[in-house]
Amino acid sequence: MRELNELVDVEAPAWPELREIVGAGPATIEVLPPDDGQAKASLLQLQVTARSYLGAVILHCGGLLVDGGWLRVFGSPADGAHSRVPSLARVNRLPEAFDPAWRADAGLVVAHDVLGGVFVLNGGAPADHGRPGAPGEIIYFAPDSLRWEALGVGHSAWMAWLASGALAEFYADLRWPGWKAEVEALNGDQGLSIVPPLWSEQARRDLSATSRRAVPMTELLGVARDSAVRFDAADPGPLGAA
Repeated sequence: MRELNELVDVEAPAWPELREIVGAGPATIEVLPPDDGQAKASLLQLQVTARSYLGAVILHCGGLLVDGGWLRVFGSPADGAHSRVPSLARVNRLPEAFDPAWRADAGLVVAHDVLGGVFVLNGGAPADHGRPGAPGEIIYFAPDSLRWEALGVGHSAWMAWLASGALAEFYADLRWPGWKAEVEALNGDQGLSIVPPLWSEQARRDLSATSRRAVPMTELLGVARDSAVRFDAADPGPLGAA
């Protein structure tokens, strides 16, 4: 186990580089203020250093709101930012006090989108949980297919991809006229329930004709997991708390 100072006081910390990438890219990204105590506790529990992009987000960000909050990248939010995005510690149920036995074997949930999509940094044994991709790769649980997709990149490349404005293409078939106003009206623990659901033929044919309402993200993720089990007989595993 590495001590906190070994994780924080590193040569070539990633935050200056990441901050430049986030600020210079075409994507609209809001950086929320962090809570120092929570950030250091999460860093210690996960044993990642500030030299990594993951460590930089945890240590220096309360979270990132991409495209007006369509995507929420989890960090360590300060008081006042909790209503806009939950913490990485809460979403992944990190122990309140350091526990050397705790492991995120199924992977670490690093972001949710408002549709119930989930981005996960694969753990050490993803195959044991029926998930694709290699350890350290970002995978995505797609709410329109109820299945995991391997994205073929690690966390650092994924962060740069977010800043590049690539979400517009990635979600091209899942956005409707007026989506920005609906997303901006949500708080950090809400998502959008869509009826008929995204995986239905009706929604695929005309997404703008669906009915949408704000619901707790926990409810949205629970419905997605239950639907995956019911239709594919495959449990996607933990999708994160909210």
